[in-house]
Amino acid sequence: MADPGARGLRRVINAYGYTLKGFKACFRHEAAFRQELFGLLLLAPLGLWLGQNGVERALLVGCLFIVLLVELLNSAIEAVVDRFGGEQHELSGRAKDMGSAAVFVSIALVFTVWLLLLF
Repeated sequence: MADPGARGLRRVINAYGYTLKGFKACFRHEAAFRQELFGLLLLAPLGLWLGQNGVERALLVGCLFIVLLVELLNSAIEAVVDRFGGEQHELSGRAKDMGSAAVFVSIALVFTVWLLLLF
């Protein structure tokens, strides 16, 4: 839990620790995150090699990081929804579906950027 009295460098160090815990939890519990991370590790070097300039490289690699970012947020939403109730509820289902749709849109962004820049 966060230390509300932490200031300066101690606050930054604590924040970094919480960040690592978040990455570890997502990697351990979310197969989709592991798959998307594997995709990033495969495609990022290819994007750096195929990009003709800094902007193209940033677009090719940056959109891969967006997928991970959206997956982290989606996983957080799912964890909170699961925490607050095991019963079926329309709003819980809607929140999870919207998170999934956000991941889909981020993956569609990857395909769009890569197709437009490389073909």
